Amino acid sequence: MVTNYIKYQCMIISCAILIIFTGTVYSHADIYTCVDSNGILHFTNVPTSSGYKLYMRESPSKNLNKYSTSKYDRFISEASIKYGISFKLLKALIKVESNFNPKAVSTAGAMGLMQIMPANFDALKITNPFNPRENILGGTLYLKQLMTRFEGRLPLALSAYNAGPDIVERYKRIPPIEETENYVKKIMESYYLYKKQ
Repeated sequence: MVTNYIKYQCMIISCAILIIFTGTVYSHADIYTCVDSNGILHFTNVPTSSGYKLYMRESPSKNLNKYSTSKYDRFISEASIKYGISFKLLKALIKVESNFNPKAVSTAGAMGLMQIMPANFDALKITNPFNPRENILGGTLYLKQLMTRFEGRLPLALSAYNAGPDIVERYKRIPPIEETENYVKKIMESYYLYKKQ
């Protein structure tokens, strides 16, 4: 039990480091997965060894670089009503996280529209992270949990969504991590623009 917890914590730290130093890169190709010697599951669109196995094949599309910003509004609305989170805030978060690409995968392995980490799938009731409805409902539930944990302070909840809640609690403010600071700024800017529409 302790060993699994340590592995989980190491995975979270590794993911945070990858996000900080490499940023989020979105996939427009097949997704591969492998389990390392520590039992940690990795996802990538650029396999670096023969140990990676095909997880999901990208479906051909005529418009690979264009994703509708309104295609998932019914799911966003459902999640907004269910969890009491602003529809326009959710749109802003999805815009920044995946730019409305339902098959987005970050270098750290976060998946789908709201970029959910595999370690969170079970807790957020996600069986297929590339299913837009599941991903949006799961991501909104997570944001709701963070809003509750940080007593409705949106910048802290957004920081926690990006960098993890423990580091936000340690600093009791937006952590001094450039990637997280920029992330919160981008979402707040997008949120403001959606609110004006």
